[in-house]
Amino acid sequence: MAKVIVVTSGKGGVGKTTSTAALGAALAQRGDKTVVIDFDVGLRNLDLVMGAERRVVYDLVNVVQGDAKLPQALIRDKRVETLFLLPASQTRDKDALTAEGVATVMETLKKHFDWIICDSPAGIERGATLAMRHADAAVIVTNPEVSSVRDSDRIIGLLDSKTLKAENGERMEKHLLLTRYDPARAARGDMLKVDDVLEILSIPLIGIIPESMDVLRASNLGTPVTLADARSAPAMAYAQAARRLAGETIPVTIPGEKRSILAKMFGRRAA
Repeated sequence: MAKVIVVTSGKGGVGKTTSTAALGAALAQRGDKTVVIDFDVGLRNLDLVMGAERRVVYDLVNVVQGDAKLPQALIRDKRVETLFLLPASQTRDKDALTAEGVATVMETLKKHFDWIICDSPAGIERGATLAMRHADAAVIVTNPEVSSVRDSDRIIGLLDSKTLKAENGERMEKHLLLTRYDPARAARGDMLKVDDVLEILSIPLIGIIPESMDVLRASNLGTPVTLADARSAPAMAYAQAARRLAGETIPVTIPGEKRSILAKMFGRRAA
């Protein structure tokens, strides 16, 4: 049975779609059958980051509304055979997704995949709640900025109230992914330090992605950064985050520092 992960954020532009593609590709590279789903109906970007925009024929809305079968909409990645994409519609409204239709799609996917990674729209609207509804765990993508961290705190509240796990009285597993981190700017006080973000959100840290042109370059090429250059700093950070997501115990090292924050990664748990 697949593990369902929602990649979410309160604020847009924090690297959520980039992170979905990178984590999905890294998990697929392990040999796990992985599907990434774009829930951002109307703004569809995951197919661009995955380099599959010209291969989209059917999408998530088509499947939910019965206009296409799920296998018709799934796109297999040409670089990693265990990686698949289920794109969003670029022309439909978010209301085209129904809770019942999404539930049917998720139950079908669970029978055939090891990992289902849901790329959620930013914010707290209907698309975001549908993306997180069936999740077993959440990766909350946050920039080290006050507004981003504050909005992420609101998302944590939604995860604890609007998911099936919450309704069943179960605890939602949550992980913090800190993106666009620049140690020099953090040292100058131009952005929050890692400890500050952990203190505010109080959820386990799964990875720190350094600010790097490699991420933008990979996105422009239509390649997840973990496939574009496995030796780049962000690719290695995402690959390690994927391993932690899969249950491996790997210390997190703050970019630009030598100290590990293993204790903070595993010592904190969401309420």
